[in-house]
Amino acid sequence: MLKIYNTLTGKKEPFEPIAPKTVRMYVCGVTVYDYCHIGHARSALVFDVLRRYLEYSGYVVTFVKNFTDVDDKIIKRANEQGVSCDAVTAKYIQAYHEDMGRLGIRAATEEPKATEHIADIVQLTERLVQKGLAYVVDGDVYFEVSKYPEYGRLSKRRLEDLQAGARVDVDERKRHAMDFALWKSSKPGEPTWESPWGPGRPGWHIECSAMSIRHLGETFDIHGGGMDLIFPHHENEIAQSCGATGKEFARYWVHNGFVQINKEKMSKSLGNFFTIREIFEKSKWSAEVTGETLRYFLLSTHYHGPLDFSDQALNDAKNALTAFYDLFKRLDEHGVNGQMDKGLNEAVGRCRTTFKSAMDDDFNTPMALASLQALRSDVNKLLTVGLTTEGRQTARQAFRSFGAVLGLFQLTRWDFNVRVEPKPAHLALTTFAPTVTVEPVMTDVQIETKLAERIDAKKCKDFKRADVIREELKSLGITIEDKPDGTSRWKR
Repeated sequence: MLKIYNTLTGKKEPFEPIAPKTVRMYVCGVTVYDYCHIGHARSALVFDVLRRYLEYSGYVVTFVKNFTDVDDKIIKRANEQGVSCDAVTAKYIQAYHEDMGRLGIRAATEEPKATEHIADIVQLTERLVQKGLAYVVDGDVYFEVSKYPEYGRLSKRRLEDLQAGARVDVDERKRHAMDFALWKSSKPGEPTWESPWGPGRPGWHIECSAMSIRHLGETFDIHGGGMDLIFPHHENEIAQSCGATGKEFARYWVHNGFVQINKEKMSKSLGNFFTIREIFEKSKWSAEVTGETLRYFLLSTHYHGPLDFSDQALNDAKNALTAFYDLFKRLDEHGVNGQMDKGLNEAVGRCRTTFKSAMDDDFNTPMALASLQALRSDVNKLLTVGLTTEGRQTARQAFRSFGAVLGLFQLTRWDFNVRVEPKPAHLALTTFAPTVTVEPVMTDVQIETKLAERIDAKKCKDFKRADVIREELKSLGITIEDKPDGTSRWKR
């Protein structure tokens, strides 16, 4: 049985969704005012893999990940550049999709923007005012934390011990230092919308509550994000959502750990701050890092713990993947005649069991990778004895199937000439070099999802949509064969 570490309870719990074999999941996305960094990559990958494994396990997943597209930082960036906030957010939303595409991160089922949900935000804020949980001061609306007795249950903090921190505006008009803004009155040079309290814009926390309730309902299964969001963002989400609805907000709270650079906290002030595109395009690793290399590295540490980004870690990830692709190259060769596949099914079966056991244990990707490494060792030994062509295909498909859950082993080619070795100290991660990358092809899971969409479109007599999906897959070298019973099969 799948167990997930729930930040709310502080322990691993058996996963029991609200509806059988259906998962509704919300993950806080990025504020789109700059390029994504390696910390964003880790969070996106964690929940991409979590979603993939839930689907592998037979769940139908509705995955919502938002864009915060109205915020102080966005307004500041727009004013600095002399452009509109819409221009800033459009640029960085596109950049986000490009960066995540290179990492093989699948798009969410829904990717709502805060500015598209102003009516939902205003309505939720009105409910809180009407219930006496929020108050209005000069066009601003604040949530009154003292009116929600359970405030602090996620972060394990007591209200009486909390002080106004760096991310909390000190405002003498507030009844308590920890009261937070649901609606902010308009100021010159800011985007504004009409509301019952006058023109203004939403606060940060209320955006996610409104969007998640809109797309997933008042109670859903999983809410995720980085550990930096536990307080105050997720704590405030719980207070305002539960306060408004009188129901539990999310059943499981999942948080990924921080990223460190060579054992130091990542920050611009320390000069060790790297965007995803810098790693791919400008760093000394640009000729050697593919999306799978970065994925393998990020999966080598359990999502809940801190992750150290270092030269040696990328060395290890590159070399480990090279060893796998070296095996795949050998598996693509012709096999021997006769019955020579003894032990292969047992090896694949062992891998399937250990892989599932690892992932069921709170998505333990390091142990899942270890199970794949064990299978690689077993298959290498079997190859020395001899495998038939069919046996080789069976082995390759096993790696492709398990790897699809992690977003690995999906490339059509690999540079076997590059064996990464530790570089001299003067070639630090900030040393720039030209771009050479290998783009991943569509994974088996993605193809199956597209195929299901096409079948649904045909059932609804939306043949135009079905044809578009067929052509999309064809452009990627994937052909579809429709069978008389209404099902379809595909091949690369």
